[in-house]
Amino acid sequence: MNPSLLIVDDEKTQRDGLRAALEDSYDVYIADSVQSAVDLLERESFSVLLTDFRLGTDDGLKLITRAKSLPKPPVCILMTAYGSEELAVEAIKKGADDYIAKGKLSIDELEFRIKRALRSQTLEVENVTLRQQLHQRFGLERIIGESPAMQEVFDVVRQVAPTRANVLVLGESGTGKEMIAKAIHQLSPRAKLPLVAVNCAALPATLLESELFGHEKGAFTGAHERRQGRVEQAQGGTLFLDEIAEIDQIVQVKLLRFLGERTFERVGSSKTLSADVRLVAATNKDLHRLVQEKKFREDLFFRLSVVQVELPPLRDRKEDIPLMAQAFLKEFAGENGKTITDIEPPALDLLVSYSWPGNVRELRAAIERAVIFCRKDKITVRDLPPSVISGRPLLPIESASGSLPPAVGGGGEPPATVKEAEKQLIIHALKEHLGNRTLAAKKLGMSRRTLHRKINTYGLEGY
Repeated sequence: MNPSLLIVDDEKTQRDGLRAALEDSYDVYIADSVQSAVDLLERESFSVLLTDFRLGTDDGLKLITRAKSLPKPPVCILMTAYGSEELAVEAIKKGADDYIAKGKLSIDELEFRIKRALRSQTLEVENVTLRQQLHQRFGLERIIGESPAMQEVFDVVRQVAPTRANVLVLGESGTGKEMIAKAIHQLSPRAKLPLVAVNCAALPATLLESELFGHEKGAFTGAHERRQGRVEQAQGGTLFLDEIAEIDQIVQVKLLRFLGERTFERVGSSKTLSADVRLVAATNKDLHRLVQEKKFREDLFFRLSVVQVELPPLRDRKEDIPLMAQAFLKEFAGENGKTITDIEPPALDLLVSYSWPGNVRELRAAIERAVIFCRKDKITVRDLPPSVISGRPLLPIESASGSLPPAVGGGGEPPATVKEAEKQLIIHALKEHLGNRTLAAKKLGMSRRTLHRKINTYGLEGY
């Protein structure tokens, strides 16, 4: 069966000539205007659209834009007698797959261009299909965990992913909440559409509303043009709101309305827009306590937590540590060109017995450090971070509310106070990264906003 080809040209001689030249290889249809072409495109599915640029008072670029908006868009090739580099660039921007100047047009060249464009489209479709298959296959396989606690998490994710339900992911910092959000998206019918993430703690309250819902030109100082928010960018897909506990009351109200009605307004506009978005939120804070303290709206909490996924801290699933350590070892040995094959038993015992207040994120960093310092084909005790060897964590373990209780470790005296330990840790991170607060915050496993607040609290502005 030949591919179908729609030729659009307002000159009868040109239409008939192209049809005669191409009808042996294609099922050819013709149209003499944009409107007649659109009528055909909406009734039939075409493999190729070959259109002139000048079509009476219309132009072929408008037709290409319309064709590319169809569920199964054709390959689009623009022909023009008014060849110019500017027009070629504009054609590609509008979605054209190729551009041909009529003055240089030969049938052999035209057939070659059509076949090349069709081949590229076929490869793109195959790549999209392959990506979807990989997403479905590896939705959870990148998350390591054979412990009963993690198997329970996986079961919940598999059940909730295909639904439209909002999901609230709970867990201490570093437990892998974002990876769970990605798995939920990749295992859902929305996998081929966008997953858009927003770190709610990384933006001041005055900008978070604009970041989520967008703004109009001139809505506030610095709003030089209209901007889509993350909600619009996630249309049809998933919106992941990390550190959801950090949003202020005003944004909570607007988010509640969006979850209830799927409608919103950009900042500076009264026009109501809608979006089909599935929401996944995450926090390491105790939202129940924040609701009781009137810091978080109860109605929003219930909207967000239709399904809750609670990630256990690493210290509560120690049987997963050897598996994760081996996986990180393989990753970082490959990245650093080292032939390290294993972890010696005494070193592995220390990894398993350590309390891991930074959870998976801290374990990953510890193995990366060990690979860098390892001089043999196996990681030894001396390659591990001092905190793991001594059993005295640099960071205290989070409580359920996200506050900082006394440090927990095996052996030795804890720091004089938690605040002093935290202050020294921040100083160390700032010095290590030469005062770069973004890198220091990443090292400490906290948002830049949180780090800035702690720098002010401890009077560390000079670092």
